[in-house]
Amino acid sequence: MSVTPTEDHSMVPTVHQIGPDDPATDHPLVVFVPGLGLGADEWTVVRDELGGPSVVVLLPSLGQPAPHPADLSAEAQATRLLDFLPQATPTILVGHSASCPIVVNVATRSGDVEGLVLVGPVTDPAAQSWPRMLRQWGRTAVHERAFEAPDLARQYWRTGPVSMLRGMNAVRHFRTDLALQSLTLPVEIIRGHKDRIATQEWSSELHRASNGQLTVTDGAAHMVPLTHPEVVAAAVRRIRASTRDRRRPPPAPPDAAAGSALP
Repeated sequence: MSVTPTEDHSMVPTVHQIGPDDPATDHPLVVFVPGLGLGADEWTVVRDELGGPSVVVLLPSLGQPAPHPADLSAEAQATRLLDFLPQATPTILVGHSASCPIVVNVATRSGDVEGLVLVGPVTDPAAQSWPRMLRQWGRTAVHERAFEAPDLARQYWRTGPVSMLRGMNAVRHFRTDLALQSLTLPVEIIRGHKDRIATQEWSSELHRASNGQLTVTDGAAHMVPLTHPEVVAAAVRRIRASTRDRRRPPPAPPDAAAGSALP
């Protein structure tokens, strides 16, 4: 299986071409959505680690500049993402930071979503004000690694600071925790040990709401996809394995199996 490129530059197709006999052909499509201001580059190493079919979808303020009339609420962004997703295709959605509420909202609206990976999820009700968010960002930035700076600066410039501010302002009141409570699919939550944006308390609340798995990554802050891509890839693999087990048909009863061998 391979993902067909689209004419719209918002979708970045996989570089991995899957042959018909490749064991990855039964994998769900993995759809990555960048964090605030970031682009497809954020997921490059994660996708290389992972292999299999995947795409990166860019949205306004999440990899694309946001035109001023655009509605950037989580619900409106989720509608845009749904428009990109192929119908009747099992899908795993991977979000980072401000894209987490969007992929969660999509999962509540599409039966094709088989699992979620939420990296550094935001919209903590205790940290919705701009002063509180700015303090969290500042306390987290000091723990990021120097090598990230040129890459982040390039991606932020491409999206634009005004688009980023508008995007964060539009999603910050979305109740990711309440939306997760309505889901019954596998959810992986990842936070960096030094992340003051996706705090331990908030991540634990999402863990309880989703009945999922929480991974705390030693040495990481908020940019886990850049600093620890193998952790994200491992989470996707766990969901792949769980969805494959659910799709596998039950073994035939012994009598039926014996009977089928008769002439």
